[in-house]
Amino acid sequence: MRNVLAGQADQLPGRIVATSNEYPTGHRIARHSHRRSQLLYGAHGIMVVGTQAGRWMVPPERAAWIPAGMAHDVHVLAQISTRSIYVEPEVSAALPGDCRVIGVSALMRELLLETLDLPLQADAAGGSRPDLIYSLIVREIERAPVLPLDIPFPSEPRLAARCRAYLAQPSPHDGIDDWCRDLAMSRRTFTRRFRAQTGSSFAQWCRQAAIFAALPRLAAGEPITALALDLGYESASAFTTMFKRLIGMPPSRYLATARAYAPER
Repeated sequence: MRNVLAGQADQLPGRIVATSNEYPTGHRIARHSHRRSQLLYGAHGIMVVGTQAGRWMVPPERAAWIPAGMAHDVHVLAQISTRSIYVEPEVSAALPGDCRVIGVSALMRELLLETLDLPLQADAAGGSRPDLIYSLIVREIERAPVLPLDIPFPSEPRLAARCRAYLAQPSPHDGIDDWCRDLAMSRRTFTRRFRAQTGSSFAQWCRQAAIFAALPRLAAGEPITALALDLGYESASAFTTMFKRLIGMPPSRYLATARAYAPER
């Protein structure tokens, strides 16, 4: 079904439901949750999915998996065409139990595009063509690779709030000693807690946060070199290397994607 608002998805009948939407650059979907798990695929464009635990970047032709009941929001960084598959948890015990970004195989991509004109709902246990397509999508989700496109937030509220503030405005001059002072922690305690709660070192987390913060600024037309230096990278090439490692494409391709789907002015 086309153009179903996020808040209306739970009202649709069926164990598996497919919907599609188009969202403009800058669009935000407020925090909400679904009774079914959701696969949120972007055929083109770029979006960020946020939860209490962190944020996940979803580049073109990738998908976010959001478990049933998990509160989340969505921020569209470059105009996006989405396909959503909503799956009741009892359909498969092998489906992921955590939020993640997954790789989308060529088969899954074609199956997702095929859902655009299929009936609204399917059973996944039936033998009709729509049922078989949805069943195959579920199997592809189960085996999809997890992509390292997340920024985890610590569980400790004060530390999480400091991370959110940094993500909103990264600064190369905001170092570990500043964080320790603001949080009244020793460097040793801070380092231990930060790694335990995020699974990442402070320096690595900050580099990833800078890349996340750079995406809307790149889409707005800021020069790559000036942006890289502003975020604390030694050069545009160092920024490009980290960007490609995390996002899966160089900044130039990201810019081309953002411009291709930018709204008319």
